[in-house]
Amino acid sequence: MPDDPRAPRAPMLILVRHGRTSANAAGLLQGRVDNELDDVGIQQASQIAAALALGDHRPDRIVSSPLKRAHQTADATRHLLGIEMTIDERWAELDYGEWDGVPISEVRPDMWEQWQSDPGFALPGGESLVELNQRVEATCNDLAEEAASRNIAVFTHVSPIKSAVRWVLGTEDEISWRIHVSQAQIAHIQIRAGVPRLSTFNDTSHLSS
Repeated sequence: MPDDPRAPRAPMLILVRHGRTSANAAGLLQGRVDNELDDVGIQQASQIAAALALGDHRPDRIVSSPLKRAHQTADATRHLLGIEMTIDERWAELDYGEWDGVPISEVRPDMWEQWQSDPGFALPGGESLVELNQRVEATCNDLAEEAASRNIAVFTHVSPIKSAVRWVLGTEDEISWRIHVSQAQIAHIQIRAGVPRLSTFNDTSHLSS
């Protein structure tokens, strides 16, 4: 049965990818390197804030990755709505180790191929998809009960958003390579009877205004 449009809007766990940085614009791997937003990213943060403030699921609380580009994006919404923000290390971007901050084209092809085919493999000094999924699944489980009763907006990065989608869908680790997450996108996850379901994904309509 379709949802009744007259019913109250169900609370949501809202996943937001941060605005653009100079590293994004240059096509560099950007894991734990702590870049700030560029001018485009600052504008995107304002557009995200406006969309969340006017949308059907206005956030009651904000959770952010500790990295500057994420909490700088979150700050625009926090200031506009005047709500609390919590920093959670588990929403930080995947750690690319020695390859952090370099162009993808410079990663050794054999190493890149192994990383894509083996979820347990990590780039030197970095983090594997298995490790990423474990920490993101843990924080999603922690937020699920609260997100069933009020709207929580999480400001994070490409890989944790992919991992959260994996958590919702209950799929294998490798699904990360089959998902595209756009810059400054917004996704919504509804928690119903303790079960998450993906309501919207990769919405960038707010960036066209």
